[in-house]
Amino acid sequence: MVEHCTPAALSDRAPAPVSAVVPCYRCAGSIAEAVASVAMQSLPVAELILVDDASGDDTLACLHRLAAQYPPGWIQVVSLAANAGPSRARNAGWERAQGEYVAFLDADDTWAPDKIERQMQALRDDPGLALIAHKMQVRERGTLPECDGTPARARPIGRGRLLLHNPFPTASVMLRRDLPFRFDERFRRVEDFLLWGQIVFSGYRCAKLDRVLAYWHKANFGAGGLSQDLRAMHAAGREVRRELLRQGLVSLPEHCFARSFGWLRRGRQYLLLAWRRAAGAGAGT
Repeated sequence: MVEHCTPAALSDRAPAPVSAVVPCYRCAGSIAEAVASVAMQSLPVAELILVDDASGDDTLACLHRLAAQYPPGWIQVVSLAANAGPSRARNAGWERAQGEYVAFLDADDTWAPDKIERQMQALRDDPGLALIAHKMQVRERGTLPECDGTPARARPIGRGRLLLHNPFPTASVMLRRDLPFRFDERFRRVEDFLLWGQIVFSGYRCAKLDRVLAYWHKANFGAGGLSQDLRAMHAAGREVRRELLRQGLVSLPEHCFARSFGWLRRGRQYLLLAWRRAAGAGAGT
């Protein structure tokens, strides 16, 4: 049965051993909704860490105002001295995290209310998992998320899947805090895929739930932000694949296969972007 989820904010249940980390850059217009989606979890997180990446506008003040609206100490606000991109911001939050697990959310995305509860159940069922993710979808802002009461199934994700594409949207990922990896701060694009590759190709066990438990509120490429420049995104993807090869985490045949598949994916994305622009132009006439 599918129904709308409307749990009470910050329930009385004991929190999960999870630290939520949100990199923030000029996001005063969207961060309150993102924070509310964390506060509305049916199983609350232990802490929420908001990292201002030297926004230079009123974002930092907005984060402090938000923190004051929730129980004291539940929200930590971290301010970086210079803008360094999402990798540095996420790492700064990761360094502050006290939970056994770290869950990531971007400032313009939101979580479904049962996200943390379902992921923690998957980890209880399989404590050996180093990373657990789930599906995401694009959803218009302001619409109530729906809860599917049926059990979620965790499917293992191995190296073959990562050679084809990135199966782990960042806002879906919960991972062990003690993993010996971090986001590579040299990369401002595709930095998430490099980290997931390092984890999977190093032999850590990872899985993905077959449920949509988080939402983008814009198209996930070609619609603004860092993903708007598809040419730069694909260049970063090529560099990430070369970096995994340099680190000895993938073989040369695997690298060549992934590069060839990347060309096909690039062509598909350009076609979709052209279709969106044509549809938008048609709607405006």
